[in-house]
Amino acid sequence: MSDAFSERMKNIDRIFYPKSIAVLGANNVRGTVPSDILTNILKADFNGVVYPVNPKERHLFSIKTYKYVIDIEDPIDIAVIVYPSSVMHLALEQCGQKGIKGAIIISAGFKEVGGKGIEREEKIKEIARKYGISFIGPNCLGVINTDPEVKLDASFARKTPDEGDIAFISQSGALCTAVLDYARAKHIGFSKFVSIGNKADISEVDLLYYLKDDPKTKVILLYLEEISDGTALLQAARTVIQETGKPILAMKSGRTHAGASAAASHTGSLAGNDEICDAAFKQAGIIRCEDVEEMFNKAIAFTYQPLPKGNRVAIITNAGGPGVLTTDAAIHCGLELPKFNPETTKILKSELPPTANISNPVDVIGDARADRYNAAVSSIMKDENVDGVFVILTPQSMTEIESIAKEICHIASQHTKPIYTSFMGEADVAVGVDILLRNRIPHYILPESMADAFASTYKFTKFLEDVHKPIPEFEDVDVQKARGILDEALKQGKKYLPEEEAVKVLEAYKFPVLKSGLAESAEEAGKLADELGYPAVMKIISEDVVHKFDVGGVVLDIGTRGEAEKAYNTILDNVKKAKPDAKIKGVMVRKMIPPGEEVILGLKRDESFGTVIMFGLGGIFVEVFKDVSFRIAPLDNIAAEKLISETKAAIILGGARGRKPKDINALKETIMRLSQLAVECPQIRELDVNPLIVLDDGKGCFVADTKIML
Repeated sequence: MSDAFSERMKNIDRIFYPKSIAVLGANNVRGTVPSDILTNILKADFNGVVYPVNPKERHLFSIKTYKYVIDIEDPIDIAVIVYPSSVMHLALEQCGQKGIKGAIIISAGFKEVGGKGIEREEKIKEIARKYGISFIGPNCLGVINTDPEVKLDASFARKTPDEGDIAFISQSGALCTAVLDYARAKHIGFSKFVSIGNKADISEVDLLYYLKDDPKTKVILLYLEEISDGTALLQAARTVIQETGKPILAMKSGRTHAGASAAASHTGSLAGNDEICDAAFKQAGIIRCEDVEEMFNKAIAFTYQPLPKGNRVAIITNAGGPGVLTTDAAIHCGLELPKFNPETTKILKSELPPTANISNPVDVIGDARADRYNAAVSSIMKDENVDGVFVILTPQSMTEIESIAKEICHIASQHTKPIYTSFMGEADVAVGVDILLRNRIPHYILPESMADAFASTYKFTKFLEDVHKPIPEFEDVDVQKARGILDEALKQGKKYLPEEEAVKVLEAYKFPVLKSGLAESAEEAGKLADELGYPAVMKIISEDVVHKFDVGGVVLDIGTRGEAEKAYNTILDNVKKAKPDAKIKGVMVRKMIPPGEEVILGLKRDESFGTVIMFGLGGIFVEVFKDVSFRIAPLDNIAAEKLISETKAAIILGGARGRKPKDINALKETIMRLSQLAVECPQIRELDVNPLIVLDDGKGCFVADTKIML
């Protein structure tokens, strides 16, 4: 790591573990942010020295106050600044003069308000760079570190959270307060709690690298409103996950496409911001969540219980209906309900009443007390066919809710398999739920949430097991030839590469392209068709025609020279009627590719995440079916496999409905060649290969049509 990176990590560590804090702008007006910040630091029993700074006060809450931060005689680790944005640059300048290297800027009135606010934010960034200050904010709630070593609550939250092993990073201060209230009710504690606000300096990327080595943090949660550097975020996430196995769960707002303009290529129109974000998170191993409840449902599964070694779950319930619902939810989430081994079945048969169902799901019957639950849970936890147990309880008049909860906690403490629970109801089961949560047994109101959380932990373990191979680099490509074609087209001011030139770019990267020729007359078309072979396909070549089928610019299954000459004239007539002003270069002639399955490949440049690769079901209805998936280039073999497997096209290619399996290996190679082309030729803005015809296994695949936007 560079010296600059190491120094930045040291500064962040100072922010979380300061020995001395200066609170600039503190006051004693109850109910105001400056007062609440100072009050929270004191109430949390901060294990250090606090220095309030206020030019108008001699003391605050019986603590000596300083006029300016430079008046403080002792060294200061961090400054918490709550002065108005208009004088923030003066306060930060004094912090720099004092030698302070870490700051938390609470105040609003910066980039988020536009205009002068943008200028004010740039000014404080400039001062921070000048003095080597690392800061969180501005426009943030603050920072909390529950570690007993420091007990830091430099925020204006209503209450300091309990100690825990979950770190929470949020761009929204308002969401922070809601999350703290939600977590407190569920007995969920935090290791670190950070509101990054405008993230003018320290970002979620910096904090991920810091939390990677934080022994107090087991799970990292993110709430992001915008991602300024997606490439850096993905790299940081991969580093955290692959080096430490710490899961990262994220909420990213902005899922809808309101106001988005239609893109010119299929890839451009299908690869919206949210689809790209989904793909990027998935590729890095980040688990995306829809809302706060889902995020914490999964977070407690990761931090409270051991990770499962497989996807086989046993369900234990005292009511048939909830057992069926949970079974459906488990199967829907990709989990399996295994058969018990004979020993387990024997114990269940002897310990449960004759009316009980002893197969999976196990129904201990509505009148079950703690002994029955104990017998079922303890025996099933020992079964080697089971990777985890779901325990469901509905409150009957005889149900020993508190005792059952205690039995579950006791059994869980003796095993390395996860136990999840769902005590259904609210008031009657509250005492039992409280016991479960205090003993770190995940509890879920809905069986769907329970199954989804377990599935997430299982998929994460599988992600960690995947051996990511080096990115393949094809040495038979002609990079210079491809770049030369693209550069020349850019010099000429072209928006699209004519198809015959686009094909040459693909040929330079050894894409499977059949030989073709350009005809400028009906006679030339007939001659080329004879040379290249029948059946032939012919299509218009014009920079003004992007979607050729839509204007009658393609004719298929041409069987003779005469048909080729006729097709040439038909194509020109169709295009001239549909696009009278189109400049026509000619008609491309090529032998038709044998029948196969039509898929689409594409690439698109994304401002945040870089180059996006698309794969899916191809043809003229690609935007209707939208059976596509995405990954961020460059792609290794595993990423290419998953890109294919996530679509329904994969089922068809595998040989659905009695069809022969198609050449998946050739398809994967073509995808990885596209990935290399995307990385090495940044002149390409968007690209479609649609369709790519995939033939039977062992017979390859071929490009039928392509378009490249520069």
